[in-house]
Amino acid sequence: MSSARLLPGGPVAERVLAEVAASVAELRAAGVTPALATVLVGDDDASAGYIRIKSRQAAELGFASPHVHLPASASQADLHAVLADFNADRGVHGVLVQHPIPGHLDYDRALAELDPDKDVDGMHPVNMGRLALGLPGPLPCTPAGIEALLAFHGVPVAGREVVVLGRGATLGRPLAMLLAQKRPTANAAVTVVHTGVADWPRYTRRAEILVAAAGVPGIVRPEHVRPGAVVVGGGVRYEGRRLLPDVDESCAEVAGAITPRVGGVGPTTVAMLFRNAVRAAVRANA
Repeated sequence: MSSARLLPGGPVAERVLAEVAASVAELRAAGVTPALATVLVGDDDASAGYIRIKSRQAAELGFASPHVHLPASASQADLHAVLADFNADRGVHGVLVQHPIPGHLDYDRALAELDPDKDVDGMHPVNMGRLALGLPGPLPCTPAGIEALLAFHGVPVAGREVVVLGRGATLGRPLAMLLAQKRPTANAAVTVVHTGVADWPRYTRRAEILVAAAGVPGIVRPEHVRPGAVVVGGGVRYEGRRLLPDVDESCAEVAGAITPRVGGVGPTTVAMLFRNAVRAAVRANA
């Protein structure tokens, strides 16, 4: 029987998106329509579905959402040409290249072609450098969403021991940098551990806040969790459309607070994407 307090992401996302909508209204009142462009390569059904969801959300918030759909046979040069056009278009403030892209294309090379100020995923090498140095810039969406989720639910982070299980470029590494920064909602003692460490549970069992970011379904079980700890399930893998989280649901029997299997970190990630986009529009028109 679960005893842990649930930490849903939906209310966090609603608050962030309300702030985004207010910023969009201010921009439009000043004659600026913020625009979030999307690029889809190929015909992956799940990716096309994610683009539709983001386009609907953009419309609800008042964004323009120009879209380019390239065929699966597109070349690297074709993709770079689309990004060059969006870089040059002063009416486009943010650009999202839907991942994954077909295997013959290099996503990292494409990302490097994008104007870092228009990178709404916060994953451009320049933006990762800005994060490492504590400089302003778009933040990686899932790490920023996790910080916002903990703050929203009143989970103290400053001075506490946070263990991040996973070192990936999209979540584990940037989250560790973010939560170590000197800010009321961060300022933690952060340890990054991963499956290459044979005794990784020795680290997770001492964590006051444990973030699973390994992308290995069910890797975190109750015996890996300190009783009463806060557990955040950030890593997931998909089988088709079925979501397989890193955190086994039985961890709720040990944890003091835990994100739900569905509707935890996911909604906050999308909200941070739009926060990055509207902030890019504000910067571009400052």
